[in-house]
Amino acid sequence: MELTGPDIPRLRRLLGSPGTARLLARLRRRMEDGSSLTGTLTLGRVREDERAAVESLLGRRPGTGASLGVPLDTLDAVLRSSGASPEGLAAAVTLLTGPVRSRKEADDERERAWAAVFDPLEQACGTDPALARWCARVRSDGRIRRLTGDAASAAPLVETVARAVAALPADGVALSEFAARVLGDAHALDDDRPATGLVLGAARALTDQPEGGGAAWRRRVWAAVGVLKDELSSTVLALNLPGDPGTATGRALAALGEAGQPAVLTLRQVAGEPAHTRWAGVTVSVCENPAVVAAAADRLGERCTPLLCLQGQPSAAALTLLRQAAQGGARLRVHGDFDWGGVRIATGLARHVPWEPWRFGAADYRAAVSERGRPLTGFPAPTAWDPGLADAMEEHGRRVEEETVLGDLLADLARG
Repeated sequence: MELTGPDIPRLRRLLGSPGTARLLARLRRRMEDGSSLTGTLTLGRVREDERAAVESLLGRRPGTGASLGVPLDTLDAVLRSSGASPEGLAAAVTLLTGPVRSRKEADDERERAWAAVFDPLEQACGTDPALARWCARVRSDGRIRRLTGDAASAAPLVETVARAVAALPADGVALSEFAARVLGDAHALDDDRPATGLVLGAARALTDQPEGGGAAWRRRVWAAVGVLKDELSSTVLALNLPGDPGTATGRALAALGEAGQPAVLTLRQVAGEPAHTRWAGVTVSVCENPAVVAAAADRLGERCTPLLCLQGQPSAAALTLLRQAAQGGARLRVHGDFDWGGVRIATGLARHVPWEPWRFGAADYRAAVSERGRPLTGFPAPTAWDPGLADAMEEHGRRVEEETVLGDLLADLARG
């Protein structure tokens, strides 16, 4: 028998009345869940109008009780034989409530939309392992979903974060200037903007900064990636650096060098010095701890070759100065504590400037390590400049601070 089209008025009378509204909603939910419209569907706490409508639809005498069982195969047959829905129950539900998409299809579509949202951030982070790990955490922990609610709202936020992350590290630029240049809005990275916390997280990952909070902590994290909330709070400790005699900073450096005294330079002073005119042929030794600078000033004074101290994670002033030196043709050599923190500082520095190890290899560690040294703590980290160093440190499990090898370092720093 050839099927004819549905009889919509009859279908509405049979299945589209107020008394069948709850039944119709339950049928649609089954279809959305991907379940078949077979077996028995039970309506609990059934009302009298619901019972009357459903029993009339099925051609049954009204029963009693708090629940009502609806045999879906029978309902399907009734709709087909009546001509209300020749294609059956599922077609009837669609005709009365609109197209039905399964929840799995909807979920798959949402996940595809979210995957597209994160594409720009993954591209911005893909070249740096630390950033890639941070990006994976951001994607998996749901923070952006909680902030925005849906993929359409999240897309502009993630795009903003991706553009900012792709531009890091900067080179000693004010935060407002960085935001204006990279994002087109000088206030886009103000403390109250949603992108700011995410970009700070990326900056922490990029420079291995500790967790924290508050204005001072945010200033340090920004400064570590060369972005400044002010140009005076970021400083660098140095001894006998070359300076341009035509600038006030250069003359101050010369005077301090003649006296064999260390200098504490602000980012403002560093950025104001000519970048390429004073570094050719110069070797700049880089240490981690101020004790090395103090000892060099005490014992060598003006005879000390140029020395710069990172004092832990390098500041924006230190990074700016080191970039100037590298771009000007200086040779940078780096030493640090033989512990996992020192290893990570040196590894992070390599993302910004090229350097070579200064008594900072496996052989140097083995020569200096003592069983009386303090135990290594924290998670091991690779030593790309000498893979054997990490192996040796794990083997001995002891720290070697710079102060332990101070005599060797000072011998290297003494002018011929």
